[in-house]
Amino acid sequence: MIRAGLIASSVFCCFAILGDAIFSHMVHAEFASFQIFGGVIFLLVGLQYVFYGPKAIEILRGESKHIAGAIAMPVLIGPGTISASMIIGKKHDQLSAIAIVIVTVITSITLIIALKALHDFVRPRQERLVQRYIEITGRIVALFVGTVAVEMIMQGIYTWTNKF
Repeated sequence: MIRAGLIASSVFCCFAILGDAIFSHMVHAEFASFQIFGGVIFLLVGLQYVFYGPKAIEILRGESKHIAGAIAMPVLIGPGTISASMIIGKKHDQLSAIAIVIVTVITSITLIIALKALHDFVRPRQERLVQRYIEITGRIVALFVGTVAVEMIMQGIYTWTNKF
């Protein structure tokens, strides 16, 4: 998890500092295109959670020998978090933006580790209840992810159409 946090922090800091320059100068694309495509990806992930429940996470995992990247990419680094990093970079000076990104990633990693410890403590005693809770929570999160996905698509379209 620490290695995944380092990978995610590095990516987020780059986007916070460089922002739109990554898209406009390096990729030669509009940020709106990233929002739309990222929204489509989020939407597909959300739909997988709705239809497959907890089994959907298996699709997102990589090989165990590259576990840090497997954790960082689908869990920490995604279109929403990259967009948030860019917004943080626009609203704050570079040093503050980097500090905000690092504190946020540390907080996220700490919460993930704490929830995993809680899961490992409760699971042997209440296996069926834990599995049911994970399934219900996953489907609720899927609704949230789908909502965010549609909002990203709409914001991308709105940004793109306002250029004309």
